[in-house]
Amino acid sequence: MAGKSGKVGCQMDVEKRVTTAFEEFSERSTQPRQDIARSLIRLGKSGAVFSAEDLIKRLHRSNPHIGRATVYRSMEKLVHMKVLDRIDFVDGTHFFRLCGSDSHHHHLACTKCHRVVELDFCLEDEQIAAIERQQGFSIQDHAITFFGLCRDCRGG
Repeated sequence: MAGKSGKVGCQMDVEKRVTTAFEEFSERSTQPRQDIARSLIRLGKSGAVFSAEDLIKRLHRSNPHIGRATVYRSMEKLVHMKVLDRIDFVDGTHFFRLCGSDSHHHHLACTKCHRVVELDFCLEDEQIAAIERQQGFSIQDHAITFFGLCRDCRGG
């Protein structure tokens, strides 16, 4: 079931981000790809968090012939292009959401309802440099997700 999403930070035009991404990775604008793009745009505008299975069920309501592999490949490409965020939960499930920002960001994720809130802050450069020195790593990229219970799930 699709969860809720919080919005923090600047929002980019979801329709333009999805359309541009599909144009970049698709050689042909097939009907299934158009259907996937339309569904993702609707989900993105609503701020919904969804699983791959949620998206497939939604797509099959209007076009039962869309292949699972096509949906999974499209989602994988959009994650790689940083148009979709993939949040991996400790229980092994993963949920997606359209990135509300094209800039670097992190998340809060509720382990009960799968609400995802986008955070517009990051570790300071000095903190990252200290981790590099301490661990002997050359950090090239990072993603931080804080897991816990949202206010609604905590009952407060």
